[in-house]
Amino acid sequence: MPSTFSPLIALILLLLWHTCQARDPFACDPKDATTNNMAFCKGSVAIGERVKDLIGRLSLQEKVRLLVNNAAPLPRLGIKGYEWWSEALHGVSNVGPGTKFDAHFPAATSFPQVITTAASFNASLWEAIGRVVSDEARAMYNGGTAGLTYWSPNVNIFRDPRWGRGQETPGEDPVLAGRYAASYVRGLQGTDANRLKVAACCKHFTAYDLDNWNGVDRFHFNAQVSKQDIEDTFDVPFRMCVSEGKVASVMCSYNQVNGVPTCADPNLLKKTVRGLWQLDGYIVSDCDSVGLDLDCGPFLAVHTQDAVKKGLLSEADVNTALVNTLTVQMRLGMFDGEPSAHPYGHLGPKDVCKPAHQDLALEAARQGIVLLKNTGPVLPLSPQRHHTVAVIGPNSNATVTMIGNYAGIACGYTSPLQGIGRYARTIHQLGCQNVACTNDRQFGPAINAARQADATVLVMGLDQSIEAETVDRTGLLLPGRQQDLVSKVAAASKGPTILVLMSGGPLDISFAKNNPRIVGILWAGYPGQAGGAAIADIVFGTANPGGKLPVTWYPQEYLTKLPMTKMAMRASKSAGYPGRTYRFYNGPMVYPFGHGLTYTHFVHTLASAPTVVSVPLNGHRRANATNLSNRAIRVSHARCGKLSITLQVDVKNVGSRDGTHTLLVFSAPPAGAGAHWALEKQLVAFEKVHVRAKGQQRVGVNIHVCKLLSVVDKSGIRRIPLGEHSLHIGDVRHSVSLQPQALGIIKS
Repeated sequence: MPSTFSPLIALILLLLWHTCQARDPFACDPKDATTNNMAFCKGSVAIGERVKDLIGRLSLQEKVRLLVNNAAPLPRLGIKGYEWWSEALHGVSNVGPGTKFDAHFPAATSFPQVITTAASFNASLWEAIGRVVSDEARAMYNGGTAGLTYWSPNVNIFRDPRWGRGQETPGEDPVLAGRYAASYVRGLQGTDANRLKVAACCKHFTAYDLDNWNGVDRFHFNAQVSKQDIEDTFDVPFRMCVSEGKVASVMCSYNQVNGVPTCADPNLLKKTVRGLWQLDGYIVSDCDSVGLDLDCGPFLAVHTQDAVKKGLLSEADVNTALVNTLTVQMRLGMFDGEPSAHPYGHLGPKDVCKPAHQDLALEAARQGIVLLKNTGPVLPLSPQRHHTVAVIGPNSNATVTMIGNYAGIACGYTSPLQGIGRYARTIHQLGCQNVACTNDRQFGPAINAARQADATVLVMGLDQSIEAETVDRTGLLLPGRQQDLVSKVAAASKGPTILVLMSGGPLDISFAKNNPRIVGILWAGYPGQAGGAAIADIVFGTANPGGKLPVTWYPQEYLTKLPMTKMAMRASKSAGYPGRTYRFYNGPMVYPFGHGLTYTHFVHTLASAPTVVSVPLNGHRRANATNLSNRAIRVSHARCGKLSITLQVDVKNVGSRDGTHTLLVFSAPPAGAGAHWALEKQLVAFEKVHVRAKGQQRVGVNIHVCKLLSVVDKSGIRRIPLGEHSLHIGDVRHSVSLQPQALGIIKS
């Protein structure tokens, strides 16, 4: 099936749209004389006053029926029922009951899974995807088939490589995850502080990264997490999502943290999310969890009224919850009458699956695919030399597999077989019936195909039967006999052998990395509806790869004596504990975080950078021995403001192809301090820059000292280590000394 709707289909949908009746107003219908003069229906009144007016008109019985995802209608006030639960992880999805596809909206653009898009390290791309998804969501809302509250994105840290839902996340680095969260949320919600295009939700707060492993499930797991790891790893993406992205909602998780369910922990929710981070929105429970402002499930609607009668909570508590949810609905314009009168009221079927949206899905896949190996270099293949290509593997003709989980119905698909077929004649063999690859019955035809072709492309890896929500992996190797198939095909191949991997989580493919017969390896993640076209474009050089791995690829041995239930991030030599993610692990790797090759070659030169930066301190505190011996000051005792380090980096493309470079900047704390904080290095900045062949571009990099050069002590206190910080930009190393501006009156 082609990856775009035909003009004829688009015309038919447009005619259907004009002949059908769009959504009636959710509330405040201009034709309803009973509500026209009520304050909650008047757009000229401040939203806070409108919400107060509406709550004041409700009985307790009516109020409690609004505390659940399928909120009840209020006919006497002209308010319809509303389903809060919709999903838009990487495109409008029908996973939640709030969104349905129908004849007018048969599909929506399905972008690459988040782990793939994160590999682009391109914040402007993430925001652009959010804008497209919210366009399509608004169009479907206008047509009566979707809601306006989307419980996306998932910004949990991909802590353990076996986690089945790691594919939904932006990876293992907290700054990367936080930047993704803020960018995607801005795209979804828009940038008007008082109005929302749609309402996003960052989930699942917090320390949630285990679904079902070795008899332990997410519903009963008690995550034992240190204050240090909470502050400098698990909470960072959520803080950035709320503080920088201004997200309208946070979802708490199923698990407990240190013995307390996250959905019932006032320190996490009231003190942190609302207090410190200033959430302007509502907190929702994960489905059938405990419940806060809004319960995904029936519990609050069934039991709240009785709880008020028994004095377990007050009606004022119920009112507070309703203020948070109703304010979001008001900001969405749901109480402003006719949807067609809204700024997005013109959106309809013509705005869903439109060519520009599908082109962006293709571009996102191209940017997210990572070139792991290119011996020779043999890649890209040439249509002039490689006339016939054997396309082999259980994912070689994949369609639905490419969109991962929490997906909807895609506009259409281009499979890898179809994509490669645009460049060369193909000989297709599965080799394995599916990714489980339990036997070698289909090996023979696959091997024979490789013997005949000018080049061989194996498309292997995983799918949702191996990694998914409720399904954690047991190991990192390719399933079943996939490795055997790859090795035998490579040995028999007449031409170069290219291995393409679809997966959310990392794979131990050391055998392929070390096999000289396998000259190229690509990781495509789950590349979305246009994934096959993107793979082919990179294999044949129409697109130049620039993606970087957002997770560490560990060897299988890494998992030895490493339970998923062990939450500690930092390594412990005495306990034989290896540590987790590139920030705390320095053992053997298949491929490191940030690895990714290109068809050209970029060289960095540091054009300008400071060598000494003064950190201004609050002047009313007295130093003590502890503070001086650790040579680190509390962030709260520094005058952070806009205290930043600005670098100017020249990026030169010395190759023969135009390319887009992913500039990653890491920081390592002062010598000696690294051991004290148990930190190897951490990502502090990343930029995307397009450079023509033989050309050069200067890139400005801004590093906020307090946010990005700080570390966290064992008490969970964020501090700035004084002394020489080492900045790593590719092969370039630069030292910046952080010095107190007026030491002598600080307090630890």
